[in-house]
Amino acid sequence: MSATSATHTGTASPRSPQPSQSPQRPSPSSHGRRVVAVVVLVPVLVALALWAFAWPAARTAPRDLPLGVAGPATAAAQVEKQLTEHEGAFEIHRYADEAAARDAIEDRTVYGAVVVTEQGPKLLTASAASPFVAQLLQQSVTQQAGGAQVRTVDVVPAAEDDPRGSALTSSVLPLTLAGIAAGAVVTLLGLRGRRAIVALVGASALVGLVASALAGSWLGALTGNWWAQAGALGLATLAVGAAVAALAALLGTPGIGLGAFVVMMLGNPFSGAATAPEMLPDPVGTIGQWLPPGAGVSLLRSISFFDGAAASAPALTLTWWAALGLGAVLLGSALKRRREPTEPAPAEREPALTN
Repeated sequence: MSATSATHTGTASPRSPQPSQSPQRPSPSSHGRRVVAVVVLVPVLVALALWAFAWPAARTAPRDLPLGVAGPATAAAQVEKQLTEHEGAFEIHRYADEAAARDAIEDRTVYGAVVVTEQGPKLLTASAASPFVAQLLQQSVTQQAGGAQVRTVDVVPAAEDDPRGSALTSSVLPLTLAGIAAGAVVTLLGLRGRRAIVALVGASALVGLVASALAGSWLGALTGNWWAQAGALGLATLAVGAAVAALAALLGTPGIGLGAFVVMMLGNPFSGAATAPEMLPDPVGTIGQWLPPGAGVSLLRSISFFDGAAASAPALTLTWWAALGLGAVLLGSALKRRREPTEPAPAEREPALTN
């Protein structure tokens, strides 16, 4: 047998190595599209931010602001007529006497009340509900009285250490950021199902405790039950975090951006925390109370200063956000698990057999 035939009948000659495929680099046109996207996207985001934050602030004015009038029928009717001259500014509630008006303020039915007395008009306010509105009512009533001094009684005052409510209103943004961070971290760490829910609930509870310790115990901006305030702060954080995690579970990582946009660009400026929902343009004030930041501020005010009066609506809003968000997290995890087994496993290449 020749050497040549022996060579063919022996082991197969090794295959020549195939040249490795170099990764494809983005084409110049792809780079150009990305540059155009950035150039266009940044001004759009700035325009949206200015619209969401600057427009409501520039259009701040009373719109159907609940205000009480108490006293004798004839004199009260005259005061009511003067107040209704500001078309659409006030929503007048009539009360028989000063005691009924005080009860309405403490129940958060009205922001204040004008009581007609023999010595002249007397203004009842509640700076705890909104220092901005209390000052606005004092200016309006003084103007209607021809500049005369109007006796003013703060029925439900704000905290002594925070008379302007600055610390309370400033807590909206940190709580919103905490909720966004919780939802984003849970998503980026790959937590699913019950583990994600435990992480969100635990983080929100700790945020509530820390925030109550800082805003209540340290700054003195809150005066109500400490544990109830911590629960309200934690529930507000959980509502935001659950919403962000839910969108991420259903839409993927882009859901984090969408959730952050909703609660930051809409919920924060539409909350009316610095003024009141009735001071914002329609329907901004109403929308703000449907979102976690606005509902959280309203719930915190009710618990801290009004013994829980009018707390049911914002508490229910936050509970729905939290419940639906956590439910969506479970749903997203279940759908992802269902898709995983159907994905074909990568085929293993069998080694070439020798002859």
